[in-house]
Amino acid sequence: MSLQPQAIPPIPDLTAKVACRAFRKGNVYMHMRDVLGTFFSDDQFGDLYHAEGQPAYAPWRLALVSVMQFAENLTDRQAAEAVRSRIDWKYALSLELTDEGFDFSVLSEFRQRLLEHEAGERLLNTMLEQFVQAGLISSGGKQRTDSTYVIASVRDLNRLELAGRALQVTLDAIAEIAPTWLREWAAPEWYTRYGKLLTEFRLPQKASERDSLAVTIGWDGLRLLEKVYFDPTTPAEVRQLAAVEILRQIWLQQYVLIEDELRQRKREEMPPAARLLQSPFDLTARYSYKRSREWVGYKVHFSETCNEDTPNLITQIYTTPATEPDIEALQPIHDDLQQKDLLPDEHLVDMGYTSAPLLYDSQVEYGVKLVGPVLKNRLGSTRPVTRLMRSALIGRNVK
Repeated sequence: MSLQPQAIPPIPDLTAKVACRAFRKGNVYMHMRDVLGTFFSDDQFGDLYHAEGQPAYAPWRLALVSVMQFAENLTDRQAAEAVRSRIDWKYALSLELTDEGFDFSVLSEFRQRLLEHEAGERLLNTMLEQFVQAGLISSGGKQRTDSTYVIASVRDLNRLELAGRALQVTLDAIAEIAPTWLREWAAPEWYTRYGKLLTEFRLPQKASERDSLAVTIGWDGLRLLEKVYFDPTTPAEVRQLAAVEILRQIWLQQYVLIEDELRQRKREEMPPAARLLQSPFDLTARYSYKRSREWVGYKVHFSETCNEDTPNLITQIYTTPATEPDIEALQPIHDDLQQKDLLPDEHLVDMGYTSAPLLYDSQVEYGVKLVGPVLKNRLGSTRPVTRLMRSALIGRNVK
Protein backbone atom coordinates (compact mmCIF):
# COMPACT_ATOMS: atom_id res chain seq x y z
CA MET A 1 0.00 0.00 0.00
CA SER A 2 1.12 3.57 -0.62
CA LEU A 3 0.84 6.69 1.47
CA GLN A 4 -0.47 9.95 0.12
CA PRO A 5 -0.03 12.38 3.05
CA GLN A 6 -2.96 14.66 3.68
CA ALA A 7 -3.25 17.69 5.96
CA ILE A 8 -5.20 17.16 9.17
CA PRO A 9 -8.76 18.23 8.34
CA PRO A 10 -10.76 20.39 10.76
CA ILE A 11 -13.55 18.80 12.76
CA PRO A 12 -16.68 18.80 10.53
CA ASP A 13 -19.21 21.38 11.67
CA LEU A 14 -22.07 18.91 12.09
CA THR A 15 -19.85 16.48 14.02
CA ALA A 16 -18.72 19.25 16.36
CA LYS A 17 -22.27 20.52 16.87
CA VAL A 18 -23.78 17.13 17.67
CA ALA A 19 -20.84 16.12 19.90
CA CYS A 20 -21.05 19.31 21.93
CA ARG A 21 -24.81 18.83 22.40
CA ALA A 22 -24.37 15.19 23.35
CA PHE A 23 -21.56 15.88 25.83
CA ARG A 24 -22.50 19.15 27.47
CA LYS A 25 -20.24 18.42 30.46
CA GLY A 26 -17.29 17.45 28.31
CA ASN A 27 -15.70 14.24 27.12
CA VAL A 28 -12.15 12.95 27.54
CA TYR A 29 -11.49 12.43 23.81
CA MET A 30 -13.06 15.73 22.83
CA HIS A 31 -11.00 17.50 25.49
CA MET A 32 -7.89 15.66 24.26
CA ARG A 33 -8.50 16.89 20.72
CA ASP A 34 -9.18 20.47 21.82
CA VAL A 35 -6.13 20.76 24.08
CA LEU A 36 -3.54 18.44 22.52
CA GLY A 37 -4.67 18.18 18.90
CA THR A 38 -4.29 14.92 17.00
CA PHE A 39 -0.74 14.07 18.19
CA PHE A 40 0.17 12.48 14.86
CA SER A 41 0.42 13.39 11.19
CA ASP A 42 0.71 11.31 8.03
CA ASP A 43 4.27 12.54 7.39
CA GLN A 44 5.50 10.76 10.52
CA PHE A 45 4.70 7.36 9.00
CA GLY A 46 5.98 7.83 5.44
CA ASP A 47 8.74 5.22 5.87
CA LEU A 48 6.17 2.53 6.71
CA TYR A 49 4.60 2.50 3.25
CA HIS A 50 5.64 1.93 -0.36
CA ALA A 51 5.82 4.72 -2.90
CA GLU A 52 3.26 3.00 -5.14
CA GLY A 53 0.13 0.95 -4.63
CA GLN A 54 -3.37 1.26 -3.27
CA PRO A 55 -3.77 4.34 -1.04
CA ALA A 56 -3.62 3.49 2.64
CA TYR A 57 -6.08 4.60 5.29
CA ALA A 58 -4.73 7.74 6.99
CA PRO A 59 -2.04 6.49 9.43
CA TRP A 60 -2.48 9.46 11.77
CA ARG A 61 -6.03 8.26 12.39
CA LEU A 62 -4.92 4.65 12.90
CA ALA A 63 -2.28 5.79 15.39
CA LEU A 64 -4.82 7.81 17.35
CA VAL A 65 -7.36 4.98 17.23
CA SER A 66 -4.64 2.66 18.60
CA VAL A 67 -4.13 5.00 21.56
CA MET A 68 -7.85 5.19 22.33
CA GLN A 69 -8.20 1.45 21.81
CA PHE A 70 -5.47 0.84 24.39
CA ALA A 71 -7.09 3.29 26.82
CA GLU A 72 -10.34 1.30 26.78
CA ASN A 73 -8.82 -2.17 26.31
CA LEU A 74 -10.83 -2.80 23.13
CA THR A 75 -10.35 -5.53 20.56
CA ASP A 76 -9.74 -4.54 16.94
CA ARG A 77 -13.37 -5.26 16.09
CA GLN A 78 -14.60 -3.15 18.99
CA ALA A 79 -12.27 -0.27 18.09
CA ALA A 80 -13.39 -0.29 14.45
CA GLU A 81 -17.01 -0.33 15.64
CA ALA A 82 -16.31 2.64 17.93
CA VAL A 83 -14.98 4.62 14.95
CA ARG A 84 -18.25 3.95 13.11
CA SER A 85 -20.67 4.52 15.97
CA ARG A 86 -19.26 6.87 18.60
CA ILE A 87 -19.59 10.63 18.24
CA ASP A 88 -16.66 11.41 20.55
CA TRP A 89 -14.32 9.23 18.45
CA LYS A 90 -15.49 10.91 15.24
CA TYR A 91 -14.83 14.28 16.88
CA ALA A 92 -11.26 13.30 17.80
CA LEU A 93 -10.64 11.83 14.33
CA SER A 94 -12.19 14.70 12.30
CA LEU A 95 -14.76 12.39 10.71
CA GLU A 96 -18.20 13.13 9.31
CA LEU A 97 -21.10 11.59 11.18
CA THR A 98 -21.84 9.49 8.10
CA ASP A 99 -18.28 8.12 7.83
CA GLU A 100 -18.31 4.30 7.71
CA GLY A 101 -14.83 3.85 9.16
CA PHE A 102 -12.66 0.91 8.13
CA ASP A 103 -12.40 -2.85 8.40
CA PHE A 104 -11.00 -4.01 11.73
CA SER A 105 -8.10 -5.85 10.01
CA VAL A 106 -6.55 -2.49 9.10
CA LEU A 107 -5.48 -2.03 12.73
CA SER A 108 -3.47 -5.25 12.88
CA GLU A 109 -1.86 -4.41 9.53
CA PHE A 110 -0.84 -1.02 10.90
CA ARG A 111 0.68 -2.57 14.03
CA GLN A 112 2.57 -5.04 11.85
CA ARG A 113 4.07 -2.16 9.90
CA LEU A 114 5.19 -0.56 13.16
CA LEU A 115 6.84 -3.81 14.23
CA GLU A 116 8.57 -4.44 10.91
CA HIS A 117 10.08 -0.94 10.94
CA GLU A 118 10.79 -0.98 14.70
CA ALA A 119 8.64 2.12 15.01
CA GLY A 120 6.52 1.07 17.98
CA GLU A 121 7.95 3.70 20.35
CA ARG A 122 7.30 6.41 17.79
CA LEU A 123 3.73 6.76 19.04
CA LEU A 124 4.80 7.15 22.68
CA ASN A 125 7.64 9.57 21.93
CA THR A 126 5.40 11.74 19.76
CA MET A 127 2.82 11.96 22.53
CA LEU A 128 5.51 12.77 25.09
CA GLU A 129 6.66 15.70 22.96
CA GLN A 130 3.11 17.03 22.93
CA PHE A 131 2.79 16.58 26.69
CA VAL A 132 6.04 18.49 27.24
CA GLN A 133 4.86 21.35 25.02
CA ALA A 134 1.55 21.45 26.89
CA GLY A 135 3.35 21.65 30.23
CA LEU A 136 1.89 18.36 31.45
CA ILE A 137 5.25 16.68 31.93
CA SER A 138 8.85 17.74 32.54
CA SER A 139 12.01 16.55 34.22
CA GLY A 140 11.93 16.33 37.99
CA GLY A 141 8.98 15.48 40.14
CA LYS A 142 7.98 11.92 40.94
CA GLN A 143 7.69 8.83 38.77
CA ARG A 144 7.01 5.21 39.55
CA THR A 145 7.95 2.01 37.72
CA ASP A 146 6.48 -1.46 37.92
CA SER A 147 6.52 -4.54 35.72
CA THR A 148 3.82 -6.82 34.41
CA TYR A 149 3.60 -9.90 32.25
CA VAL A 150 3.40 -10.09 28.45
CA ILE A 151 2.05 -13.39 27.14
CA ALA A 152 3.82 -14.62 24.02
CA SER A 153 1.74 -15.10 20.89
CA VAL A 154 2.23 -18.87 20.98
CA ARG A 155 0.38 -21.79 22.53
CA ASP A 156 1.48 -22.92 25.97
CA LEU A 157 3.02 -26.31 25.21
CA ASN A 158 3.74 -29.13 27.64
CA ARG A 159 6.98 -31.09 27.16
CA LEU A 160 5.42 -33.76 24.96
CA GLU A 161 3.74 -31.18 22.73
CA LEU A 162 6.95 -29.17 22.52
CA ALA A 163 8.96 -32.12 21.25
CA GLY A 164 6.26 -33.24 18.81
CA ARG A 165 5.61 -29.77 17.38
CA ALA A 166 9.34 -29.03 17.04
CA LEU A 167 9.83 -32.23 15.04
CA GLN A 168 6.79 -31.55 12.87
CA VAL A 169 8.00 -28.01 12.10
CA THR A 170 11.41 -29.35 11.09
CA LEU A 171 9.97 -32.08 8.86
CA ASP A 172 7.69 -29.55 7.17
CA ALA A 173 10.60 -27.19 6.55
CA ILE A 174 12.72 -29.97 5.05
CA ALA A 175 9.83 -31.22 2.91
CA GLU A 176 9.57 -27.79 1.29
CA ILE A 177 13.16 -27.67 0.02
CA ALA A 178 14.26 -31.32 -0.18
CA PRO A 179 11.18 -33.57 -0.48
CA THR A 180 12.93 -36.27 -2.50
CA TRP A 181 15.78 -36.64 -0.02
CA LEU A 182 13.32 -36.87 2.87
CA ARG A 183 11.16 -39.52 1.17
CA GLU A 184 14.20 -41.72 0.51
CA TRP A 185 14.78 -42.54 4.16
CA ALA A 186 11.83 -41.34 6.30
CA ALA A 187 10.06 -44.21 8.06
CA PRO A 188 6.55 -44.96 6.71
CA GLU A 189 5.00 -44.60 10.17
CA TRP A 190 6.19 -41.00 10.32
CA TYR A 191 3.48 -40.00 7.86
CA THR A 192 0.85 -41.26 10.30
CA ARG A 193 2.58 -40.06 13.46
CA TYR A 194 3.39 -36.55 12.26
CA GLY A 195 0.84 -36.05 9.51
CA LYS A 196 -1.62 -34.32 11.85
CA LEU A 197 -1.01 -31.53 14.33
CA LEU A 198 0.25 -32.95 17.61
CA THR A 199 -1.90 -31.29 20.26
CA GLU A 200 -3.04 -32.32 23.70
CA PHE A 201 -6.38 -33.33 22.15
CA ARG A 202 -4.70 -36.05 20.03
CA LEU A 203 -2.10 -37.21 22.56
CA PRO A 204 -2.67 -40.29 24.75
CA GLN A 205 -4.01 -39.65 28.23
CA LYS A 206 -2.38 -42.50 30.15
CA ALA A 207 0.97 -41.58 31.70
CA SER A 208 2.67 -44.78 30.50
CA GLU A 209 1.54 -44.20 26.91
CA ARG A 210 2.67 -40.56 27.02
CA ASP A 211 6.10 -41.56 28.32
CA SER A 212 6.42 -44.16 25.58
CA LEU A 213 5.42 -41.64 22.89
CA ALA A 214 7.90 -39.08 24.26
CA VAL A 215 10.74 -41.59 23.85
CA THR A 216 9.52 -42.55 20.37
CA ILE A 217 9.48 -38.90 19.29
CA GLY A 218 12.93 -38.51 20.85
CA TRP A 219 14.37 -41.37 18.77
CA ASP A 220 12.72 -40.02 15.61
CA GLY A 221 14.20 -36.59 16.18
CA LEU A 222 17.61 -38.06 16.94
CA ARG A 223 17.51 -40.06 13.73
CA LEU A 224 16.60 -36.94 11.77
CA LEU A 225 19.47 -34.96 13.31
CA GLU A 226 21.96 -37.76 12.61
CA LYS A 227 20.85 -37.83 8.98
CA VAL A 228 21.13 -34.07 8.62
CA TYR A 229 24.57 -33.73 10.17
CA PHE A 230 26.31 -37.01 9.29
CA ASP A 231 24.80 -38.25 6.01
CA PRO A 232 26.98 -37.07 3.08
CA THR A 233 23.93 -37.04 0.80
CA THR A 234 22.20 -34.36 2.90
CA PRO A 235 21.64 -31.19 0.83
CA ALA A 236 23.59 -28.22 2.18
CA GLU A 237 20.46 -26.08 2.39
CA VAL A 238 18.89 -28.58 4.83
CA ARG A 239 21.76 -28.15 7.30
CA GLN A 240 21.27 -24.39 7.12
CA LEU A 241 17.58 -24.49 8.06
CA ALA A 242 16.75 -22.57 11.23
CA ALA A 243 14.21 -25.26 12.14
CA VAL A 244 16.99 -27.88 12.25
CA GLU A 245 19.05 -25.83 14.67
CA ILE A 246 15.98 -25.21 16.84
CA LEU A 247 15.27 -28.94 16.92
CA ARG A 248 18.88 -29.64 17.95
CA GLN A 249 18.66 -27.17 20.84
CA ILE A 250 15.32 -28.53 22.06
CA TRP A 251 16.59 -32.11 21.93
CA LEU A 252 19.69 -31.15 23.95
CA GLN A 253 17.46 -29.56 26.57
CA GLN A 254 14.75 -32.21 26.68
CA TYR A 255 16.53 -35.56 26.11
CA VAL A 256 19.62 -37.40 27.28
CA LEU A 257 21.24 -40.45 25.60
CA ILE A 258 23.23 -42.77 27.89
CA GLU A 259 24.57 -46.08 26.57
CA ASP A 260 21.99 -46.34 23.79
CA GLU A 261 19.16 -45.52 26.18
CA LEU A 262 17.22 -42.37 25.35
CA ARG A 263 15.04 -40.73 27.96
CA GLN A 264 13.54 -37.37 28.81
CA ARG A 265 15.62 -35.28 31.15
CA LYS A 266 14.44 -34.86 34.71
CA ARG A 267 13.53 -31.34 35.75
CA GLU A 268 16.76 -30.89 37.70
CA GLU A 269 18.77 -31.92 34.62
CA MET A 270 17.25 -29.26 32.39
CA PRO A 271 18.65 -25.75 31.86
CA PRO A 272 17.36 -22.86 33.99
CA ALA A 273 14.24 -21.05 32.84
CA ALA A 274 16.31 -18.21 31.36
CA ARG A 275 17.75 -20.60 28.73
CA LEU A 276 14.95 -23.15 28.37
CA LEU A 277 13.11 -22.94 25.04
CA GLN A 278 9.33 -22.98 25.45
CA SER A 279 8.20 -23.02 21.81
CA PRO A 280 9.74 -23.64 18.38
CA PHE A 281 7.80 -20.60 17.14
CA ASP A 282 9.21 -18.01 19.57
CA LEU A 283 12.77 -18.64 20.70
CA THR A 284 12.92 -15.74 23.16
CA ALA A 285 9.70 -16.47 25.06
CA ARG A 286 10.42 -17.79 28.54
CA TYR A 287 8.47 -19.21 31.46
CA SER A 288 8.29 -17.02 34.55
CA TYR A 289 6.06 -16.20 37.50
CA LYS A 290 5.32 -13.18 39.64
CA ARG A 291 3.32 -13.55 42.80
CA SER A 292 0.39 -15.80 41.77
CA ARG A 293 0.79 -15.26 38.01
CA GLU A 294 2.56 -17.80 35.75
CA TRP A 295 3.14 -17.14 32.07
CA VAL A 296 5.27 -17.83 29.00
CA GLY A 297 6.44 -14.71 27.22
CA TYR A 298 8.08 -11.48 28.31
CA LYS A 299 8.03 -8.78 30.94
CA VAL A 300 7.29 -5.10 30.36
CA HIS A 301 8.23 -2.22 32.67
CA PHE A 302 5.97 0.84 32.71
CA SER A 303 7.20 4.15 34.11
CA GLU A 304 4.71 6.93 34.75
CA THR A 305 4.50 10.29 36.47
CA CYS A 306 2.72 10.45 39.82
CA ASN A 307 2.64 14.11 40.74
CA GLU A 308 -0.39 15.50 42.54
CA ASP A 309 -0.85 18.53 40.26
CA THR A 310 -0.65 16.79 36.84
CA PRO A 311 -2.20 13.70 35.20
CA ASN A 312 -0.39 10.39 35.49
CA LEU A 313 1.36 9.92 32.15
CA ILE A 314 3.45 7.00 30.90
CA THR A 315 7.00 8.20 30.18
CA GLN A 316 8.86 5.01 29.31
CA ILE A 317 8.20 1.40 28.31
CA TYR A 318 10.91 -1.24 28.50
CA THR A 319 10.44 -4.88 27.47
CA THR A 320 12.72 -7.65 28.72
CA PRO A 321 12.81 -11.46 28.77
CA ALA A 322 10.34 -12.80 31.30
CA THR A 323 13.11 -14.23 33.47
CA GLU A 324 15.23 -11.07 33.71
CA PRO A 325 15.19 -9.66 37.27
CA ASP A 326 13.52 -6.27 37.65
CA ILE A 327 16.70 -4.82 39.12
CA GLU A 328 18.48 -5.24 35.76
CA ALA A 329 15.97 -2.92 34.07
CA LEU A 330 16.56 0.14 36.21
CA GLN A 331 19.72 1.46 34.53
CA PRO A 332 18.32 1.17 30.95
CA ILE A 333 15.15 2.92 32.13
CA HIS A 334 17.16 5.76 33.64
CA ASP A 335 19.33 6.01 30.52
CA ASP A 336 16.29 6.36 28.30
CA LEU A 337 14.60 8.90 30.56
CA GLN A 338 17.83 10.89 30.65
CA GLN A 339 17.95 10.99 26.84
CA LYS A 340 14.38 12.31 26.82
CA ASP A 341 15.22 14.84 29.57
CA LEU A 342 12.48 13.29 31.71
CA LEU A 343 14.43 11.97 34.70
CA PRO A 344 12.46 12.33 37.95
CA ASP A 345 13.77 13.68 41.23
CA GLU A 346 12.17 10.76 43.07
CA HIS A 347 11.64 7.33 41.54
CA LEU A 348 9.17 5.05 43.33
CA VAL A 349 9.83 1.34 42.84
CA ASP A 350 9.06 -1.93 44.58
CA MET A 351 11.53 -4.30 46.20
CA GLY A 352 12.48 -6.02 42.94
CA TYR A 353 14.18 -2.88 41.64
CA THR A 354 16.15 -1.90 44.72
CA SER A 355 19.48 -2.61 46.36
CA ALA A 356 21.82 -0.53 48.48
CA PRO A 357 24.34 0.01 45.66
CA LEU A 358 21.57 1.12 43.32
CA LEU A 359 20.39 3.69 45.84
CA TYR A 360 23.83 5.25 45.62
CA ASP A 361 24.38 4.84 41.86
CA SER A 362 21.00 6.34 40.96
CA GLN A 363 21.68 9.40 43.10
CA VAL A 364 25.24 9.96 41.87
CA GLU A 365 24.91 9.07 38.17
CA TYR A 366 21.42 10.36 37.45
CA GLY A 367 20.49 12.63 40.33
CA VAL A 368 17.50 10.37 41.05
CA LYS A 369 16.46 9.41 44.56
CA LEU A 370 15.17 5.84 44.63
CA VAL A 371 12.26 5.33 47.01
CA GLY A 372 11.48 1.71 47.74
CA PRO A 373 11.17 -0.96 50.45
CA VAL A 374 14.87 -1.92 50.36
CA LEU A 375 15.57 -0.60 53.86
CA LYS A 376 13.17 -2.81 55.74
CA ASN A 377 12.55 -5.81 53.51
CA ARG A 378 16.03 -6.54 52.17
CA LEU A 379 18.43 -5.23 54.75
CA GLY A 380 16.34 -5.59 57.87
CA SER A 381 17.22 -2.11 58.97
CA THR A 382 15.67 1.33 59.21
CA ARG A 383 18.96 3.26 59.33
CA PRO A 384 19.32 6.37 57.17
CA VAL A 385 20.03 5.72 53.51
CA THR A 386 23.39 7.47 53.66
CA ARG A 387 24.72 5.03 56.24
CA LEU A 388 23.48 2.06 54.19
CA MET A 389 25.21 3.49 51.14
CA ARG A 390 28.51 3.74 52.98
CA SER A 391 28.29 0.19 54.32
CA ALA A 392 27.43 -1.16 50.86
CA LEU A 393 30.34 0.69 49.27
CA ILE A 394 33.13 -0.45 51.57
CA GLY A 395 34.34 -2.86 48.91
CA ARG A 396 34.50 -0.01 46.39
CA ASN A 397 36.91 2.07 48.49
CA VAL A 398 34.53 5.01 48.28
CA LYS A 399 34.76 7.51 51.15
